[in-house]
Amino acid sequence: MRILITGTPGVGKSTVAKIVGKELKYKVIDIGKFVENNRDLILEYDEERETNVVDIEKLKEKLKNENNVIIEGHLSHFLDGDVVIVLRLHPNELKKRLEKRGYNSKKVRENVEAEALDVCLIESVENHKNVFEIDTTGKSPKDVAEEVLEIIKTFKNGKPIEKYMPGKISWLEEFFNAL
Repeated sequence: MRILITGTPGVGKSTVAKIVGKELKYKVIDIGKFVENNRDLILEYDEERETNVVDIEKLKEKLKNENNVIIEGHLSHFLDGDVVIVLRLHPNELKKRLEKRGYNSKKVRENVEAEALDVCLIESVENHKNVFEIDTTGKSPKDVAEEVLEIIKTFKNGKPIEKYMPGKISWLEEFFNAL
């Protein structure tokens, strides 16, 4: 099984993936680290966004034979997988986390807007049929990992849980009221 964990930077993907990977005894691949270790996947460096532009097709090719794996990163939903889990976080909390990481104000705003506008969720639904979302706001990584494991278990049994189906989380009203 290939599990993709995606979401806006700062929502908790890496921490949750490590917990789930340990529980399932699956290899965990952090796309960011994988790209850094495979520099041929980088098309260019985007100075304005302070990030690498990744060749997604090449990345897909390099990871195509990985099975019993969790692939995590905000680009993972562009890869092939059996199930996609989109981690979500209230924009106000996300803003605090990204500022604490030292992101500049433009990068913070861009990521908060992406979260409010459901960018990772929409891209996931466009690319996959088995997409689920979890609101991580106010939850510990362990609690979120338990929800991920619940999704995986029920997915394997063919009984998706309604509360994790896409479209249940929306930050739009609060986000636009804050502008």
